[in-house]
Amino acid sequence: MLGEDLSIIPDRELMEISDTKSLGEGIRKARARLNVAQKDLSLASGIGLRFIIELEKGKPTCQIGKALEIAHALGLKLEMT
Repeated sequence: MLGEDLSIIPDRELMEISDTKSLGEGIRKARARLNVAQKDLSLASGIGLRFIIELEKGKPTCQIGKALEIAHALGLKLEMT
């Protein structure tokens, strides 16, 4: 994680992820709530800036492993029911 105590971040919300567009939107919202630039997320996670940009745009062919690494770096918790 990016060194943040995420328990103090307001506006945490549950979000249904039904496609790559909604996944990208959730990633973008979490990054914005943390006030982290895409470039800084790239440096902190070790994942390329271009990948992050494409992920946030909802590119359907983004690699799930890298997407999960980004989610983890942002402190996101993904659940399935």
